[in-house]
Amino acid sequence: MSAVAVQAYPDYGQPLWKRVFLTREMAIVALLAVTLLVASIAVPYFADRLTAYNLLRDMFATLIIALPMALVMITGDIDISVGSMVGLSCSLLGLLYASGVPFELAMVIVLVVGAAGGLLNGLLVTRIGLPALAVTIGTMALFRGIAVGLLGTSTITKFPQAWTDLTKYEIGHTGIPFIIVIFVLLLAAFVYVLHFTRFGRGVYAIGLNSEAAAFSGVNRERTRTILFVLAGTLSAMGGIYWTLLRGTARGDVGDGLELQVIAAVVLGGVSVFGGIGALHGVVAGVLLIGALSSALRLVGVTAEVIKIITGVLLIGSVVAGSLITWIQNRRVKPTSATAGG
Repeated sequence: MSAVAVQAYPDYGQPLWKRVFLTREMAIVALLAVTLLVASIAVPYFADRLTAYNLLRDMFATLIIALPMALVMITGDIDISVGSMVGLSCSLLGLLYASGVPFELAMVIVLVVGAAGGLLNGLLVTRIGLPALAVTIGTMALFRGIAVGLLGTSTITKFPQAWTDLTKYEIGHTGIPFIIVIFVLLLAAFVYVLHFTRFGRGVYAIGLNSEAAAFSGVNRERTRTILFVLAGTLSAMGGIYWTLLRGTARGDVGDGLELQVIAAVVLGGVSVFGGIGALHGVVAGVLLIGALSSALRLVGVTAEVIKIITGVLLIGSVVAGSLITWIQNRRVKPTSATAGG
C-alpha cells in the first residue's frame, strides 16, 4: 500500500493550559492589563470611576460592531462600510423622529435598514462574486452619501428623554454604564455561536479553506451573507446608540469608525487572511485601543499623534502575528504513516 499522509494538529497535542494561555489573544489580554495598571499609576485621573465610565460609554458602539466584524474577517472577508452605516442610521433616526414617527418604530426601521444594507453587501459578495473589499468601499460611499444627503448640514437635537437617559445610567457606583449589560448579552450570544455551534465551525472552515468547507457541507454563501447582515444590523444599533448618547443626529457620525473597528479586531488576534481568531482577544483589542487613547488624551497628546500610535500598534500586531505563524510552520513537521501490504 502507498504511504498515507496524516496532518499534524500541534495545538491539540499541547496541554489545555498552554492552548488557553499561550495564545496571541491572551497576550493581548495581558497587554491590556499591563496598560491599565501602568496608566492607573502614571496618568492622573485615569483610575477615577468617571474615567472608566466615560471610556466604556464611548467604546460601546465599537465593541458591538467588532463582534460581527470579527466573524466576517474570520471567513476571509471584510466590511469597511460599517462606519458609514452608523452615520446613515443616525441621520435616518433623526429624520424619522423629526417627521413624527414614534421613536420606537423609528428605531425598528433603522435596524431593518441596517440589515438591508448588510444584505446588499452579502449578496454582492456571495451571489455576484465581487470582492468584499471592493463591494464595501462602494457601499461605504453610498451609505455616507445618503446619510449626508438626508440632513445636509443641519442637525436634529430633540429626542425622548427616557431613551437618552438610558445611555447615562450607571450600575451602582461601579463606573460601569448600564448599557454594557447589552454588550455582555451580545458577547455571550456571539461566543456561543462562534465557539460552540456548527455555524461557528463553518465560519472557521470557510476562512481556513473555502473549497474544503463547501465539500464538508458548509453553505458558504448563506453563512457569509448572514454575517454581513449582522454587521449591518449592529452598525445600525451603534448609530442609534451614538444618537442617544450625544443627543444629536448628524450625517458625518461614524467617519473613520470602520478603521478603528478593524484595527481592534486585527490587534485582538483575528488573522487578516481568515480562519484564525477568538472573541476574547477582540474585546481586549477594542478595550486596549480605547484605554490607550484615553490615557494619552489625559496627558495632553493630540488626536493625530494618537492615530499614529494606534497605527504603529496595528502594524506591529500584524507583523508579530505573521512572524509567529512563520515560526510555528517552521517548527511543525507533518507526520506520515506507511502501511506495508
